[in-house]
Amino acid sequence: MTCFYKWVYKNPKQARRLDRNWIVKLLLFFQDQRLVRWYLSHVKQGAKVWQVANVYGDLTCKVAQKIGSQGFFCLTDIAAAQIRRCRLKLAPYSWVKIIHTDAAKFTSELSYDLICSFFLLHEIPDSKKREVIDNMLNQLPKGGQAIFIDYHRPSLWHPIRYILIPINFFLEPFAKTLWQQEIQDFASNAATYVWTKHTIFGGVYQCVTVNPIDNTQIVSTKLL
Repeated sequence: MTCFYKWVYKNPKQARRLDRNWIVKLLLFFQDQRLVRWYLSHVKQGAKVWQVANVYGDLTCKVAQKIGSQGFFCLTDIAAAQIRRCRLKLAPYSWVKIIHTDAAKFTSELSYDLICSFFLLHEIPDSKKREVIDNMLNQLPKGGQAIFIDYHRPSLWHPIRYILIPINFFLEPFAKTLWQQEIQDFASNAATYVWTKHTIFGGVYQCVTVNPIDNTQIVSTKLL
């Protein structure tokens, strides 16, 4: 993790100051609610959901509220400061479990309906991207779904492209490969899943759904 990310996520005072909706709105060029709505559209009431890292603002509270007391929400993060923020914000929701762990190594006996990475991949090296993605998909049951919301290569005409280029160079060096490669390129067994990508805001952001291929259906189709 770069010094920039340590300052942003691991410093408790900075974490407290930055955990504001208006800051998230500025960082995401006022597209935050579109991205949040897309995430929430995949969350069902009573579902079991694992989110692999904390997010500033009230996103996690919205997810917990939509899941409801009949479901279960597991939120993991590797930074102790983020865990403290999560516990403060999510204290009212008894169906939430917060775990201080590495998303690349976390395992659970539960079978999750939805596993979400919300703006984590651009903050970690490529080798770690592969570890996190593989671990998410390895724990995805038949009928479950993984989703990834993150940066993407903006269209050439988009002015934000030319703002992000120096930002990525100086502050977010791990983001550039999301401009060059598909998220599925980092998955060891990508061919065993169905990948669907949707971009918004002129390609600045990508929303990707991943569903396991039903091998039974494939076999049945071949037999027919």
